Amino acid sequence: MRLLKSLLIVLSLCSGATSSAQSMYFSSARVKQSQDSLLETMPATQAQAMALDSAWLAVRELEELNAYLDTIPFVYEDSKVGTLTLPNTLFLPAVYDHFEFQDHHDPFTPDLTGNPATRWIEEETALARKVNAIKYNLFFEHPEVVRYSVAILPEAPKQYRAVIDPSKHTVKIEENIEIPVAPTIEAAEVKKRHWIRKFDASLQFSQAYISPNWYQGGTNNLNMLGLLYYNVKLNTEFHPNLLFETTAQYKLGMNNAPTDSVNDYTMSDDLFQVNTTFGLKATGNWYYSFTGQFKTQIFNSYPTNSRKIQSAFMSPGELTIGLGMTYNFKNKKKTLTFDASLAPLSYNLKTCINKELDPTNFNIKEGHKSESNFGSSAELKLGWQIAYNIAFTSRVFAFTDYDSAQLDWENRVSFTINRFLSTQLYAHARYDSSTPPCDNPKWKKFQLKEILSIGFSYTFSTI
Repeated sequence: MRLLKSLLIVLSLCSGATSSAQSMYFSSARVKQSQDSLLETMPATQAQAMALDSAWLAVRELEELNAYLDTIPFVYEDSKVGTLTLPNTLFLPAVYDHFEFQDHHDPFTPDLTGNPATRWIEEETALARKVNAIKYNLFFEHPEVVRYSVAILPEAPKQYRAVIDPSKHTVKIEENIEIPVAPTIEAAEVKKRHWIRKFDASLQFSQAYISPNWYQGGTNNLNMLGLLYYNVKLNTEFHPNLLFETTAQYKLGMNNAPTDSVNDYTMSDDLFQVNTTFGLKATGNWYYSFTGQFKTQIFNSYPTNSRKIQSAFMSPGELTIGLGMTYNFKNKKKTLTFDASLAPLSYNLKTCINKELDPTNFNIKEGHKSESNFGSSAELKLGWQIAYNIAFTSRVFAFTDYDSAQLDWENRVSFTINRFLSTQLYAHARYDSSTPPCDNPKWKKFQLKEILSIGFSYTFSTI
């Protein structure tokens, strides 16, 4: 019955009638008269239940407007939908016989303007204010007709269990409190990575063009530097008692030679190098280790304005191996790594296999193609990830046969612009006591090479 009344009222609102006969207002006397006539025909318990149900339904907060229309009394005089006549009253309990609405004016809600286009919005706003007035009045002025409130909500039924203590021959009744268990998610199985690999390739350029009439003079130049780098090492997380790492790299630097009338280009860098370290854990970060290093160049190199070979493949070639101890360290964030290998027992082999070259230029006896020496060696390596796109690496290698000594110190700072662009600053310092001194007294036996370049790069790593 209530659903039918609500449906008819909603249909009448949607019909667009805006006459005063369809305006909504409360009439306590008419409500009381209609309510009394209906309640007289009902049993007392049913009438009381209906009154309480109406009170409860009148104040519950719903989002749909038709739910309010089912519970709030409106008077429609002579309102018809088709051939159906709407009832002129709906029911509220008797506590509202002398209730007067106090319309709390909202300054942001406009009053009735008389504009037919906005009248329905204004009527809905007035209806919402009346519903709020009913709520406040019922809950604060007539709490006896409110079925439930937060203060008087019944507690959920409790469950109990018997706890038997055989040692004391007692039975204790305790409340069964169930603690909700968070659902567990099974993580996918992660495969162990026993080997960690890293590959880096870059091709970088530097170029300068100077017009013939440039006031300071100068020459055009174009430089190219290529690098291939591959590193593989054993994952110490799964093999804490072993240390193994091998690095292979090849660097090739070329630049045009505008002042060279013989050669179109010259080699600024040509180096193929392999380093390896194998160790067994001794204590802490120390390992008993075997270290090895091999390096040579690939192409022939020539001095300026000459076709006489200055160096070639395996001329010179150098192999150094040693036995000793290695210290391996990395911080918790793995942004800083440090390796120090000390080999008091080392072997060094130098070769010169090209017949056009003089082996004495590489500290090899005349008439021989190789020279062997025993001594000590040391290698220090530092890796520092300064920022997410800035990395610094440094390597120091030294060997001495107790008659002569050589030292190489390589430093590289890499600035990663994006995945395929980078800038590198490379500096290589070298000292060899067995080489003839330089003509320039400032340098003597000290040698230095520095390259600043920008270009393409690609890096791949398993971690």
